[in-house]
Amino acid sequence: MRTIIRQALFSGLVITLSGCATPPPKDQSNLCNIFREKPDWYEYAVDMQDEWGTPVQVAMAFIKQESSFRHDARPPKDYILGFIPWGRVSSAYGYAQAQDPAWADYQKATGNGGSRTDFADSLMFVGWYTSETQRQLGVSKWDAYNQYLAYHEGRGGFKRGTYKSKPSLIAVSRKVDKQAKAYGWQLKQCRQELEDNRSWWPF
Repeated sequence: MRTIIRQALFSGLVITLSGCATPPPKDQSNLCNIFREKPDWYEYAVDMQDEWGTPVQVAMAFIKQESSFRHDARPPKDYILGFIPWGRVSSAYGYAQAQDPAWADYQKATGNGGSRTDFADSLMFVGWYTSETQRQLGVSKWDAYNQYLAYHEGRGGFKRGTYKSKPSLIAVSRKVDKQAKAYGWQLKQCRQELEDNRSWWPF
């Protein structure tokens, strides 16, 4: 009887916790609709832009590409001999798919503990990373194409041009750039609406 009760309590806890997870936005192709569905995300994005100067549309395009706005996204598993599980391809995790070393650098540089499964923290990470890429390599924060290459390859890899031998990555970077431009155009159409809605929030 006790075992049954424990199992019931555990199942209820799992359901409760899973219900607390933020589901991805329904229409990921339209930034206005994303922010209409999740107005707090707009607030976080504006805070990120104010803090680091990275355009909202660029950071949002990065996160869409990296995780499709899933808080617990991970890279695929690696296998030995094609069928024996051997961990993950990388330590990337969360909305921004930040790897362990990069996340540790961010925490050390900003003093922000944060969590890779928290949307606001993930946006701040993208803002910090792109800001550092501009500072160290001179790549504009508005240049989603080259910023994404540096984000994916690391700044050292970008400087060495490792992406030049990766046509699939170049194609993805072009996709991110195109998405950022589309998001930017969409945001112009609804910016005033979003700002007006902010004035009604009790915080």
